[in-house]
Amino acid sequence: MAISKSQIFFEKLWYRDTVWWLWLFIPLHWLLKVLVWLRHSFYKLGFFKSNKLDVPVIVIGNINVGGTGKTPFAVYLLNYLKELGHKPGLITRGYGSDTSLHPQHVQQQSQLNEVGDEPLLIVKNTQCPIVVDYQRSRGAQQLIDDFGCDIVVCDDGLQHYALQRDLEILIVDNSRGYGNGWLMPFGPLREPISRAKLCDVKILNGKDMTLETSTLKFVVDSSSITPDELKTPIHAVAGIGNPQRFFNSLKSLSLEFSEQSFPDHHNFQAGDFTEEAGSIIMTEKDAVKCKAFADKRFYYLPVTAILSPESQSALQQALNKLLD
Repeated sequence: MAISKSQIFFEKLWYRDTVWWLWLFIPLHWLLKVLVWLRHSFYKLGFFKSNKLDVPVIVIGNINVGGTGKTPFAVYLLNYLKELGHKPGLITRGYGSDTSLHPQHVQQQSQLNEVGDEPLLIVKNTQCPIVVDYQRSRGAQQLIDDFGCDIVVCDDGLQHYALQRDLEILIVDNSRGYGNGWLMPFGPLREPISRAKLCDVKILNGKDMTLETSTLKFVVDSSSITPDELKTPIHAVAGIGNPQRFFNSLKSLSLEFSEQSFPDHHNFQAGDFTEEAGSIIMTEKDAVKCKAFADKRFYYLPVTAILSPESQSALQQALNKLLD
């Protein structure tokens, strides 16, 4: 299943100059802005219940729909907090997970349908306690009660106002920005651009943060391989929010390959690759979903988030203010 025509249509609509006929829907856009503002205000004023934890809560999020680089940054932040001597834990919705099992403690042997793809990737790269729960405040409390976490990181929780936060970190894709600036479905935004000004730290993926690639790895056992060892033809697939970012990373390795994009969080099956010969390269997040049926054709490209000195300093100052 490749990206549908409707998805292609909206992607082209969102990340281009505003087409003339979209202005016919400006009343609906303004109505959506009012509804989003009312929801935010009702939580702020206490009309809707919002839970306060006994430990600091750091929210990582975005105002765009789709991928902006939150997962690599979450890995970076959790490992950084561990280096500072803290015991952080992560609460996440676990896209695609079975909500009837929530709250669910994520372990490396957890099943994909139980916890989702991103939590499996994060626990693999941090070994931090992770709980998936659509009721984030409940799952966050479990991190404190069962695992003794002294800091809770909430992944993709910027709009989840039922959990109070002490620090908000906004991740923005520098190459795509806020698109046409309209709210969904007329644009890519969950909240107005003005919401970004309320966040404590803003990270531009591609400017303030770069995703450094490392050696290609075999999906079956994570052993390494050099690009010149790959069998041709090479087929690159990506089921992430911004697949072009991944393809550009592969091009930087001087690889020649065909490209195929899938919807974000696509549930890969062996049948998606029956016609592919040579080598198949994917993201680490997609590799999590393919490990059960992967063979010698399958490889993934790990990435590591690297912050600029200025962004590292801004993050450190915000953490010092929060944790002192």
